[in-house]
Amino acid sequence: MTSTDTQHQLPPWAATPAGVRAQARQGSFNGNTSGMAPGYGQGNLVILPKSWAEDFYGYCQANPTPCPLIGMTRPGDPAVPMLGTDIDLRTDLPRYRVWRDGLLVDEVDDVSSLWQDDFVGFVLGCSLSFEYALEQAGLRVRHVDEGKIVPMYHSSIQTKRIGAFQGPMVVSMRPYTPEQARIAYEVCARLPGAHGAPVHMGNPAEIGIADVNRPDEGEPTDILPGEVPIFWGCGVTPQAAALLAKPPILITHAPGHMLIGDVPVEQLRLI
Repeated sequence: MTSTDTQHQLPPWAATPAGVRAQARQGSFNGNTSGMAPGYGQGNLVILPKSWAEDFYGYCQANPTPCPLIGMTRPGDPAVPMLGTDIDLRTDLPRYRVWRDGLLVDEVDDVSSLWQDDFVGFVLGCSLSFEYALEQAGLRVRHVDEGKIVPMYHSSIQTKRIGAFQGPMVVSMRPYTPEQARIAYEVCARLPGAHGAPVHMGNPAEIGIADVNRPDEGEPTDILPGEVPIFWGCGVTPQAAALLAKPPILITHAPGHMLIGDVPVEQLRLI
């Protein structure tokens, strides 16, 4: 699939970040954002009380591959001006997860009723951001072709602990031939705001994945003859850390349901 093909398959509102956010804010869209607003940075979300925010900020700084921090709010303010002039973290993602004491308790389309004056929002770069760049380089993205959510796995690669935040790196997978993998590596290495280069290529067991056909999140993607699985750091990693940190409340994106900002992926910068 070319980038042009991807754009032709999109409804008109899905071609721009503002269009996707408006549909999510209105409650008209709560689906997977893969392939939407081609060329713009998508973001994973973490919202925490201020008393937990300093350690989480440090966790992102210590683990920039799975947690590339590209946006951060002031306490109590849902706006992220560095990513767009009209972003509201309470409403502008298609779907959210709500965690209490480390347990997933709900999935909702709007978190306005849960918002607290001490909340700090963090936006982390997302692997969906680089898919347009892969397509521009001539590489098809199979889960986009199939209309699926990218497969994600809890690996045996451990993140660096900061305060209560620790745990395994979650990785996302896209299959390519060895030659295509070389191109993918070169493309993504230039995009640190979208997880950068892959962290592993080849045998999934080497990073603790017993069955690549049974992802922990998302949907399985076929690996065709001649292809190998390629794994990137994934912004679902903080959800794994939350299982161990157990903050009293944590709000995240639902996997595959991202914030799309107004900044092109090539211009994303770590903070």
